[in-house]
Amino acid sequence: MTPAARTAAMIELAAKIAGGDRPADTVVSGYVRSHRYMGSKDRRAVTDGVFALLRHHARLGWWLERTGWPEDAARGRVAAFLRLVEGLPADEVAALFSGEGHGPAALSDAERACLDALPAAIDDAPDMPAAVRLECPDWAADLVDTPDELAALLAPAPTDLRVNERVASRSDVLHRLRSDGIKATATPYSPLGIRLADRVPLAGHKLFKAGAVEVQDEGSQIVALMTDAQPGMQVADFCAGAGGKSLVLAARMAGRGRVVACDISEQRLAQARERMKRARLDNIEPHLLADERDRWVARQKGKFDRVLVDAPCSGTGAWRRNPDARWRGVDLAALTDLQDRILGAASRLVKPGGWLVYATCSLLDAENRQRIDRFLTSHPDFNPLPAENIAPRILDQHLVFEGPWLRLSPLHTFTDGFFLAILERRSDLSNEP
Repeated sequence: MTPAARTAAMIELAAKIAGGDRPADTVVSGYVRSHRYMGSKDRRAVTDGVFALLRHHARLGWWLERTGWPEDAARGRVAAFLRLVEGLPADEVAALFSGEGHGPAALSDAERACLDALPAAIDDAPDMPAAVRLECPDWAADLVDTPDELAALLAPAPTDLRVNERVASRSDVLHRLRSDGIKATATPYSPLGIRLADRVPLAGHKLFKAGAVEVQDEGSQIVALMTDAQPGMQVADFCAGAGGKSLVLAARMAGRGRVVACDISEQRLAQARERMKRARLDNIEPHLLADERDRWVARQKGKFDRVLVDAPCSGTGAWRRNPDARWRGVDLAALTDLQDRILGAASRLVKPGGWLVYATCSLLDAENRQRIDRFLTSHPDFNPLPAENIAPRILDQHLVFEGPWLRLSPLHTFTDGFFLAILERRSDLSNEP
């Protein structure tokens, strides 16, 4: 593809993302599958460009409005991106909009005037509002702890892998990756983690096909590992999704005991089944729930040693990975109500002496500590366990803890943002009626 054709592809893909309600990564995957003629370098250039475009959404919009661009649409955003982020001179940007070589139509006189009015750098404006500069939607501006946390969410997320310890060791996987010319290092905290220096296609790699590795952020690995599932235990992953954390739990249990992977989506559980098969793990039982009040919960009361609740949340901790997500509307009141209901339901599964592990990929206190405070007030049969007492025998490196809780973030741990609370059910009390 010519540079002009790549520019046209970026505009087409950006318009598809803006015009629908599907997550950007889903739209991008579908676009790549339907454009198989694109070479690997073209796919990489177009998709990387689009994700970079999304990471500059608010700032690009601010400049388009400031310069009076005729229309705040994908075409204008890509042109402004090439100038403001890629740093191309205005004449070179205009040359890509020639209408030739499968490129986009030529810029109008009004568009060219706006392009000429743009500076060489996107942050070159002292009067740009802080929320715009930090790409923060209005609803979250006062909820994230510090501007530094917001700034850290602007960088692209690394590609982390998790080694399936039932199939291979981390040292063996690192050796094989490096032998294939893939730059990789061990992650600092998770004993199962590997961080790639570059994004590479893994679906066809022999390690992935053999079930030796899965793509999983180190923060997500840490949450699963801190659940401390042991061989022979009964474990419930109450909001399992596509089963990433269930796979960690089952592998930690060395095939002994049971992991019940619960979710309300049959589609996500179907994905979990495929991953279980590839990982060669047969001690996971996918279980479809109607909702958190499913009758199965009452029938399984007090039967589980560990119950992991990776609760639905705003996803603010994963904004690096899903830059489009920050611009979707969030009903925080509805989310926190759901989190309370899920916590209450999942707690019924925990046996005396067992653990309820609550996690979110959120940086918002309303979804994290406030939910735990509320839960403990109404559930005196649970006590918090200090996560810092558990981590040293599980993780490779010391983490900074916030009281009994664990917080991970792109700023402090270079992981996605996570909150983790471990609550133990008192063994001196009988089960609730």
